[in-house]
Amino acid sequence: MSRPECLFPLFAELETLEGVGPKTARAFAGLGVEKPKDLLFLLPHSGIDRARRNSVRDFTPPTVVTVEVTVGEHHAPRSKGRPYRVMVEDAETEFQLVFFHARGDYLQKLLPTGEKRLVSGRVEAFEGIVQMVHPDHILRPEDAGDLPSFEPVYPLTAGVTQKLVAKAAASAMARMPDLPEWIDPSQKAREGWPDWAEAIRSGHAPTNNADFAATAPARQRLAYDEFFAHQLTLSLARASLRRAKGRATVATGQLQKTVLAALPYAPTGAQSRAVAEITADLAAPVRMNRLLQGDVGSGKTLVAFMALLVAVEAGGQGVMMAPTEILARQHLAGLQELAALVGVRLELLTGRDKGTERARKLADLAEGRIQILVGTHAVFQKDVFFQDLRLSIIDEQHRFGVSQRMELGAKGQAVDVLVMTATPIPRSLALASYGDMDVSVLDEKPPGRKPVQTALISTGRLDEVVEKLRQAVADGRQAYWVCPLVEESEFLDYASAEARFVQLRAALGEGVVAMVHGQMPAAEKDAAMAGFAIGHTKVLVATTVIEVGVNVPNASIMVIERAETFGLAQLHQLRGRVGRGAAQSTCLLMYQSPLSETGERRLKVLRDTEDGFRIAEEDLAMRGAGDLIGTAQSGLPRFRVADMERQTALMAIAQSDARKLLHDDPALTSARGQAVRMLLWLLDQDRAIRLISVG
Repeated sequence: MSRPECLFPLFAELETLEGVGPKTARAFAGLGVEKPKDLLFLLPHSGIDRARRNSVRDFTPPTVVTVEVTVGEHHAPRSKGRPYRVMVEDAETEFQLVFFHARGDYLQKLLPTGEKRLVSGRVEAFEGIVQMVHPDHILRPEDAGDLPSFEPVYPLTAGVTQKLVAKAAASAMARMPDLPEWIDPSQKAREGWPDWAEAIRSGHAPTNNADFAATAPARQRLAYDEFFAHQLTLSLARASLRRAKGRATVATGQLQKTVLAALPYAPTGAQSRAVAEITADLAAPVRMNRLLQGDVGSGKTLVAFMALLVAVEAGGQGVMMAPTEILARQHLAGLQELAALVGVRLELLTGRDKGTERARKLADLAEGRIQILVGTHAVFQKDVFFQDLRLSIIDEQHRFGVSQRMELGAKGQAVDVLVMTATPIPRSLALASYGDMDVSVLDEKPPGRKPVQTALISTGRLDEVVEKLRQAVADGRQAYWVCPLVEESEFLDYASAEARFVQLRAALGEGVVAMVHGQMPAAEKDAAMAGFAIGHTKVLVATTVIEVGVNVPNASIMVIERAETFGLAQLHQLRGRVGRGAAQSTCLLMYQSPLSETGERRLKVLRDTEDGFRIAEEDLAMRGAGDLIGTAQSGLPRFRVADMERQTALMAIAQSDARKLLHDDPALTSARGQAVRMLLWLLDQDRAIRLISVG
């Protein structure tokens, strides 16, 4: 689909705009501005009141004032480095204009003695004398109309000035074509939103501070446009995935019944609901693309196993992929008994499988003798073939982007995909990152889980903590001790795992303490984990490698050192490693005082709640979206006007509108559909445009 001709002027080179040369065009790239249309969306972030006043006497400095003055005497500096001063008088009082490194002849021309000028700038009091240093504007009275009474302030980058951005933006706005409306007319009327071009113009011409609010009609409309375009892209991706032929995977449910009957507890309502949603997706002739979101300890593994049983019962195979070998082995351990119960063959494949052993597994897989495969990303290597792969389950979504999700589907004929994440994702992020997926949420904890008691303790009380730990170990309890970094660093006084390990071993005795960290060889790491899991060692000193999914029910104490250096979601994950058995569990958050205000707020949120969703919302509010999932690999959209964190409701509306539009007009051929194509071009949604062309 080629770009509509009426948009060509907005996609021309930046140098075609007034006042922009090659050097400035390069500088503009620092603001993400590469084409004239980008300037339309580069809105001012604040404004300066430049309304004309009678006298500087009416204001308390420092403040910006605009007054008409009569120019008095010039005082050139006597020595280098001193300022040049010009005496001026407004309607009521005299004050000074001050210039540093200025050329006298230039200032004589700019401010001729005896003439009137309009000056605008920041007025300050210096040793009792009122002065305006380097006025922002100096105009002849007849040019006073050039100064807006409220001047917009644009974001800047090296090599770009306010004047330049304002001029270039005005030049870009002059090229705006008359475009048809893409927002549903009833919604536009209900919200009182302006037309697109009008919204852009008023965004660039604020009249007061209220115009910068996200709720201002012009800004809200432009934010909605961004969300709408993004959600259209996700919905088109979802639709193209659904068009790709799926297969109906239907089971009698007998295997599920057998496993459930053998469990010592009944599944939670949330688990039963998720299993029903997934089973229905599998039975449908379209491909499943579902996200299973569950807080720490909400029982995702059981739901995943139930889904795998549907694939097996329908005569197919399932695969479950974990981000690390430790986790893959744990899934294997957790599921092996259940699989044996119903006579299903389950095997593990990791990068460590070599030679004949690996060849045997691959042959069994290709001939369908292995029904469920668990492993690391090794399960997606080129030489791994399935006889009939029906379901791919990926554990821990945030390690995979949208593009990797697409690749997974390619391993089998129309494979259904289920993604599991233990990181509760705030609604806004879920909409932005996983808008192409259907979502099941596990929001109940299985019965019998006791809440973990969480306490804050300063590092100054380390000896007390070690003493308490000694007593706990003597009582047969097990503990994790998490350290922030592996090696002692001369710049950071983080307690390193190595040093802490040596200290705890000395305090608690040989053979009681083990250590795991990311730089250890895999075999050593596994051995240390295994020793702790079967209770040979009582204390495991670790870096955050234990964050995700490790399950040792007897471990009931979690000590996190320098807790203030971790993110909230990470602390919540770590705390979730305890509280899995019958004993009352404790989590100690050790911090180095003094704590910063946000550090204290973070740790208190954690102390006061175990609700992962509330913690995630709080984390988002404190850190921002890019930070929360690491923008580099998150594939999060970058919005110009919209604020993903504060306008979640608007994004939800945009999502339902996008889905409705595509339901009514899948190829975007109606009049509104054609208008929407303009929006997709304007907002660089190339992926959407490709999907429409293909579709």
